[in-house]
Amino acid sequence: MEGKPSQPPNGSWPESQNGSGAEAAPAANLTFFSYYQHSLPVAAMFIVAYLLIFLLCMVGNALVCFTVLKNRHMRTVTNMFILNLAVSDLLVGIFCMPTTLVDNLITGWPFDNTMCKMSGLVQGMSVSASVFTLVAIAVERFRCIVHPFRDKLTLQQALVTIAVIWALALLIMCPSAVTLTVTREEHHFMVDARNRSYPLYSCWEAWPDKGMRTVYTTVLFSHVYLAPLTLIVVMYARIARKLFKASGPARDGEKAAVEGRRASRRKARVVHMLVMVALFFTLSWLPLWALLLLIDYAQLSEPQLHLVTVYAFPFAHWLAFFNSSANPIIYGYFNENFRRGFRAAFGAQLCPLQWGSHKEAYAQRPSGLLRRRVVVDVPPSDSGLPSDSRPSSGAPRPGRLPLRNGRVAHHGLTSEGPGCSHMPLTIPAWDI
Repeated sequence: MEGKPSQPPNGSWPESQNGSGAEAAPAANLTFFSYYQHSLPVAAMFIVAYLLIFLLCMVGNALVCFTVLKNRHMRTVTNMFILNLAVSDLLVGIFCMPTTLVDNLITGWPFDNTMCKMSGLVQGMSVSASVFTLVAIAVERFRCIVHPFRDKLTLQQALVTIAVIWALALLIMCPSAVTLTVTREEHHFMVDARNRSYPLYSCWEAWPDKGMRTVYTTVLFSHVYLAPLTLIVVMYARIARKLFKASGPARDGEKAAVEGRRASRRKARVVHMLVMVALFFTLSWLPLWALLLLIDYAQLSEPQLHLVTVYAFPFAHWLAFFNSSANPIIYGYFNENFRRGFRAAFGAQLCPLQWGSHKEAYAQRPSGLLRRRVVVDVPPSDSGLPSDSRPSSGAPRPGRLPLRNGRVAHHGLTSEGPGCSHMPLTIPAWDI
């Protein structure tokens, strides 16, 4: 997945003690490049842009992990897949963003061979795991909505699916990790502002034959991008068709019709969120895939190759990495439960009471006073999308939370203290 299309010539340049080997070859055979690829204003723009998405990626995806792991009611099948997406995005932010930024600012590869392999492998595994996870989410939503009477996926099965996803991601990126290597380019040097020369190194996939690299790029594009996203589009189209054709509940009456419309809107919001995640992933990675295919299939001239390397690849990498930073924003915009979790994460340090101090918000009753307790079924299959069917034998039975005046006790939230604007102790039953 590395975006440097350099093609080092065969052979190696002998080592030099002072960082310049100009004396070892005729001057006419030497090629010198500027140490920095961009002027100071352009480099500053790249640094600010990459720093922004790095901070968004770290903070946003850490909040997603915190929200899902901290709140028991958020540990659903869909949210486990969303958690896996957040973990893969964190790996991209930690291992790929800094190295790619430096690589795009400096001519050549400034790191060692291990970092070359690690950066390419983690980036490839992360994008593969992300798209496979998006497929798993689409399949889970498809089974839940289009075929509601089939057995639902359990949490244990979801964790096994996540393990299989990472195993497949590692398997498909193994050829890239094996062939990625750092080589010293013969007769090529970098020159800094003080006219000091340095040997030029490149991190690239050293395939025995150029045709093998082209075949591998095509296989990656079809298996990691084109085919999975085509499957996602087909499944979400079926889901949308099912939601549009779904009728209200079987009960008669205006109240039942209102509840049916409310349930349909709730389902549509969740599916809309997942569709936005898949659509944004598609658009974010499309330019980088287009450039990789262009390098392998088009016969670019030397000026064209320089233009693509210096300007097109840094932007394409930034756009692909921006996808890792935007997913938490999409969750917070479309899903109320994530918004509550994000607010709680920011406000946890300001409040004296911690999560979990009100385990039984409505369980306690005044002595001698008998009241009927009404409960609502809370399905375990989604972060805000109730199941359309009765619980199957293979899935865990839905939890039951006390319901009072149309609101459910939110187990695990603290009460509001002085100077603490926490979430309310209750949330609407239809938001779970």
